[in-house]
Amino acid sequence: MTADDQTLPDADYVVLGSRIALGLDGGFAVAVPARVRLLEASGARLPLMLSVDGQPGDVHAAQRRAFVDAGLLPDAGRFRNLFDELRSAPAWLQTAGEPGQRTPGVEYRTVTADADPLVEPSLDPDAESRPIASLPVFENDPEWHLRDAAVVLHASGGDRVVRGFRGLYIAWLAHIAAERRAAAGDPDRLFVVICESRQIGEALVGWDDPRVRLVHTVHNSHLPAPYDDPAAPVSGLWERWLGSVDRYDGVLWPTRAQRDEVALHFGDPGTFHVVPNTIDLGAEPSTSVPRDPRRVVMVNRLAPQKRVDLAIRAWEKVSRTLPGARLDIYGDGPLREELQRLIDDLGLGASVSLHGVTAERDAVFDRSALLLTSTAFEGQGLSIAEALARGLPVVSFDARYGPREAIGDAGVLVAPGDVEGLAAAVTGLLQDDARRTDLAARARPAAAAFTPAAVRPALVAALTAAVAGPSRRRP
Repeated sequence: MTADDQTLPDADYVVLGSRIALGLDGGFAVAVPARVRLLEASGARLPLMLSVDGQPGDVHAAQRRAFVDAGLLPDAGRFRNLFDELRSAPAWLQTAGEPGQRTPGVEYRTVTADADPLVEPSLDPDAESRPIASLPVFENDPEWHLRDAAVVLHASGGDRVVRGFRGLYIAWLAHIAAERRAAAGDPDRLFVVICESRQIGEALVGWDDPRVRLVHTVHNSHLPAPYDDPAAPVSGLWERWLGSVDRYDGVLWPTRAQRDEVALHFGDPGTFHVVPNTIDLGAEPSTSVPRDPRRVVMVNRLAPQKRVDLAIRAWEKVSRTLPGARLDIYGDGPLREELQRLIDDLGLGASVSLHGVTAERDAVFDRSALLLTSTAFEGQGLSIAEALARGLPVVSFDARYGPREAIGDAGVLVAPGDVEGLAAAVTGLLQDDARRTDLAARARPAAAAFTPAAVRPALVAALTAAVAGPSRRRP
């Protein structure tokens, strides 16, 4: 492998999501900062993680601390938010805007300023209530990010406007790009934006600056329910996004299967690359901590996509054969109360527990015999790779996409939705110590495919290809 396989072209790189919050966004909130770290390891100079959600500044400050405390970002300055910078220093929007006013017939909400920490509050008591901008509000409109209603900046010289949220996003990104070009002393320096959200990507496909490259990642299945027919017609956000996919300078798919099926049914504009999300393989699990041969673990959000209810129904059958077996479910989400009622209704309170979010994931894996996954669909499924890294075999539905490519020969796949098959696979492995030991020996080698060192060449190749040619959004 040559140095060029490991080093990115000279440019500025940022990773952009709508909201990126630990504890709220599942594996996405781990995968995105991991990509920032991989960019830096590949030669990017101070890559940034950017978000555009409109939470208050103290919420974003807490999120920054959480990322740094968890070791996911090197320092808080790597995480910037559009609305924090709009409230604290909005000159960039004034520069981008033109004279104008609110769009008639549209509801608006007002963004107020942050107080200047260098100014004594008594000298400027109205600072925090001073209106900075007015944003259009579109209730229950899935295409709000594509509307052209004016975003208004209230400035001393008169109101200035940009075209919708896409104008707001582009103005902010152009401001950051100008900062980076000024710091490098190169007005033509390329600015590479890696979009982590389809709504963000859709909003940016009209940005035709030839010094900009847009690369888009994929984090989940594009298929409609029941999520297992690659020829099924898509609608809504996925339909619009796939319709504009040829305007990105690169698209990063987490699995080969999804890349290939999208290429088959929608076409590949020559920009598709397989670049999985990464995990830290870590040290070998300690042999001083014995595994409980009857303990099975799940680690995922308690959300409809994960179909934890099917795992609980399968466990009713497991517990009849193995009364001493336990299912420990870690994670939180909107279905927690509903799942607890199901556990109680099935009389499984003694063998199934909802533990909530854990900060001791590796310790949980190290004392368990199996990871169980009952997801209906995935993009990749980081928890599978994380469990394999701890030497834990996996039983999973063969859902599109992710489990098959991650597990390999280190676990058992079951037809999607087959509760009887899921129960039989778990019961069989819990009763067969030799087979379970054999699968466990294959787990860490399977997980090694998702380490930064393994994924880095694919990321570098994808971004090198995006940078090498002209922008696909030429005016």
